[in-house]
Amino acid sequence: MSGKRIGVGLIGTGFMGRAHTLGFSIAQRSFTLPFELDLAVIADATLPAAEAARRNFGFRKATDDWKSLLTDPEIDVIDITTPNLLHREMALAAIAHGKHVYCEKPLAPTVDECAELVAATEKAGVITQVGFNYLKNPLLSLAKDLIDSGEIGRVTSVRGIHAEDFMADPTVPFGWRLDPLSGGGALADIGSHIIASFRHLVGPISSVLAETVTLVKERPVARGASEMRPVEIDDITRAFVRFESGATGSFEANWCATGRKMQHDFEIYGTKGAIVFSQERMNEIRLFRAGEDIRTRGFTTIWAGPEHPPYGAFCVAAGHHLGFNELKAIEAHEFLNAIATGKRPATDFREGYEVQKVVSACYASARSSSWITIA
Repeated sequence: MSGKRIGVGLIGTGFMGRAHTLGFSIAQRSFTLPFELDLAVIADATLPAAEAARRNFGFRKATDDWKSLLTDPEIDVIDITTPNLLHREMALAAIAHGKHVYCEKPLAPTVDECAELVAATEKAGVITQVGFNYLKNPLLSLAKDLIDSGEIGRVTSVRGIHAEDFMADPTVPFGWRLDPLSGGGALADIGSHIIASFRHLVGPISSVLAETVTLVKERPVARGASEMRPVEIDDITRAFVRFESGATGSFEANWCATGRKMQHDFEIYGTKGAIVFSQERMNEIRLFRAGEDIRTRGFTTIWAGPEHPPYGAFCVAAGHHLGFNELKAIEAHEFLNAIATGKRPATDFREGYEVQKVVSACYASARSSSWITIA
C-alpha cells in the first residue's frame, strides 16, 4: 500500500466481477474508507473481454494474464471472481506474493484445499475474505443481536433454504458449475450460503444427515447441441443438522426450484420467541415474542432503517430498501477496514473452510446414508 491508497486487481469479469466492482465503488461513496481506493487492473481470459470490462467497470488497465497482477506493485488486493476450480491456485499465488485476497464462495472444492489456503494465509499474515454477502444484511445483524441477547430464548430448532431456478431448464448446457471437480452442485454453489447463515446465527454445526438428488441426468454440451454429457452432481441437497448448542434443524439447497429467483430463507425458533426472514423480502424481518398479550400476540414485521447499521450509510429513511449491491458494498467496507486494522473479518478464509467442512460432510452423508460428525 502506498500511504492511504490501496490498489485492487480483479480477476474475472462476469456477474460476480461486476458485483464486486459495484461493491467497491458504492462503498467508496457511502462510507469513510480507511484508504483511497484504486481500481487498478482487471483480468480476464481474453484481452477483448478484459478491455470491455475495463471500460464498463472503471479500471485503469486490463490484461489477459492474471499472473501479472501478482508482481504489480500498484496492486495490494487480489479479488477473485472466477469459476470455483480456479480459486485455490489464484489465491495461493496471491498469498505467496503478500497480497490480501477477496474470493467468492466457495473458497475451494475440497476441505483439504481450504485448509491449505487457511494455513498459507495465517503464515503470510494477509487479510482474506470470502463472499458470503447475504450475511451483511443489517437485518441479519439485528437477528444475531436478538439471538445473542436471549430475546427469543434458547434456540431449539431452525429451518433454512437457498433456492433458485437458473438450472431448472434441462436445455441449459453443461458448464463449469456442473464439473464434479468444482466440488459439487447446488449444495456447494448456493447451499454454502444457507450453511453460512446457520453458522452465523446459531453457531457451529456438529453433524449432518443428507441426501442428494440429480433431477437433470444429462445436459447438452453447448446451447442447442444434440450431443449430451451426463450430470454427476446434485441439483438438490437436503440435510438434517445438529448444532453444538443442542439445537437441531434442516436445510435445502436447490437450483432447479422453478419460479424461485433468490430464496434465501430461514426460520429460527427459541423457547421465548422466533425469527423469520426471506431474502426475497430482504428489507424486513419478522419477530415473535411469546410473552406478549395473548390477545395481540403474533409476528411483528420490522422494516430496515437507519436504526440498523449500516443502513444509514445508504439512505436516511426507513423502508426505502437496500439491495444486493449494497450488501457487497458493506462486505467491501468490512474487508478494507480489516486490512487497515489487521483484524480478521468474520467471513475470512477460515470461515470459508468451516463452511466447506459442512458441505463435504453432507456429501459424505449422502453417499453413506448415515449421520456424519463434523470434525
